[in-house]
Amino acid sequence: MRTRKVESFARAALAGAAFFLWAGSWAWAETMPVNTQKATFAAGCFWGVEKVFSALDGVSATQVGYTGGTVKNPSYEQVCSGRTGHAEAIEIEHDPSKISYDELLEVFFRHHDPTTLNRQGNDIGTQYRSAIFTHSPQQEKAAKRAVEALTKSKIFKRPIATEISPASEFYSAEDYHQKYLKKNPLGYCHIQLQSGKIGEVLKKSRLQE
Repeated sequence: MRTRKVESFARAALAGAAFFLWAGSWAWAETMPVNTQKATFAAGCFWGVEKVFSALDGVSATQVGYTGGTVKNPSYEQVCSGRTGHAEAIEIEHDPSKISYDELLEVFFRHHDPTTLNRQGNDIGTQYRSAIFTHSPQQEKAAKRAVEALTKSKIFKRPIATEISPASEFYSAEDYHQKYLKKNPLGYCHIQLQSGKIGEVLKKSRLQE
């Protein structure tokens, strides 16, 4: 009798352990991180740029910061001096199965003026320049194709001044800058919306490749 009870208990324990392992593996699979990619843009005051990109379906994370300069760990005040060479920028994590890099480029060109050198609206200085910092040869190719297509289309009356450079060290901005307009809804940051035809031009250029 004692032997049967022991065997029965052992079988129940093994079944319970198997269920625990199955349930655990399922939960782990459900919480596995999505295969995201990184994109980095500069389009003037980074508060407004972050608000635009963070609202997109497929963008999982954003942070604002400084990149493209020569000083390590610059402060906001140092960047604003114009002596560090950094641009106010946004670093984006996105799921390419939901929103592609090409679609991010469309949003980038639609939400600032890429023809004004070192300026967006009343914000003037090298830190406000238009720039695309690429993380791969594919991103560089896509960025250059977009600039070429928009130039040929003559949507903009002036030449595009957007800088295209390989991504370098990105320094996260101070905490109070992160999600600034979400925390301060009445805050101001210049965003100059461009022609809706930009998307059509860029889609057509991709199809012609």
